[in-house]
Amino acid sequence: MGFADLHIHSMYSYDGTASISAILKYVADFTDLNVIAITDHDSMEGVPEALDLAPYYNLEVIPGCEVSSKDGHVLCLFIERPIPPGLSLLETVLMVGNQGGICIAAHPMAKGVKSLRFETIRQVLKHPVASKILVGVEAFNGGLVYTRGNLSVQQESNSLPLAQLGNSDAHILQMIGQGASYYHGYTSADLKNAIINRTTIPRKGNGLSGSAVLTSYIPRFVLRKLGWVSWNESPEKPIIYAQINKLASIDTLTHYLHS
Repeated sequence: MGFADLHIHSMYSYDGTASISAILKYVADFTDLNVIAITDHDSMEGVPEALDLAPYYNLEVIPGCEVSSKDGHVLCLFIERPIPPGLSLLETVLMVGNQGGICIAAHPMAKGVKSLRFETIRQVLKHPVASKILVGVEAFNGGLVYTRGNLSVQQESNSLPLAQLGNSDAHILQMIGQGASYYHGYTSADLKNAIINRTTIPRKGNGLSGSAVLTSYIPRFVLRKLGWVSWNESPEKPIIYAQINKLASIDTLTHYLHS
């Protein structure tokens, strides 16, 4: 069985607190994940770096982003180009399909963030093409402050012909893996097949939950606003804090990898 967390934010999200290299280092050293996705808000800026560096951390990264559709947030995975925000869910899903990607409904009905309604999801699933692209729902989101919301989402998800997934929605390193999915196999290709065939199983993490998520995030978010993020210079070195305006993670790591 493989494990995947397909909802992770980096410093390329306005509210992310870690560089790509720090995320990869944390996943490699402190989780049992085989596959992750970098899903920044309406941005794929960090994806090329993640794809380049992932093999050196013995990981696979799925290219994607969390798109702010007019109807709510949706995880767009296995894509090569950004999807513009502000489109309807149906338009968003069809654009992802044009790239051969798949969509996961992110934190449906979550409070405090623009989220998809199940009525909207059901309407899109009536579309003969979109129903083959919107193939999953985030039945467990480790980042929800209102943790009881996960239970109602899981119950509602049981009535939908969608793969159920667990994700962390991590904005800090310590949240990564606090929501994940089991799947048969180990590779990203195995995972994609499992999602399409609706065989994934959500897994709840044992770490931060509820208000602890918020209290752990706030100081790191303040550091981010002051210009500091978690960073890793190379796989053999520890994670440290570094100033964003002095970071050259791509150049530094590229030099390391080719030296």
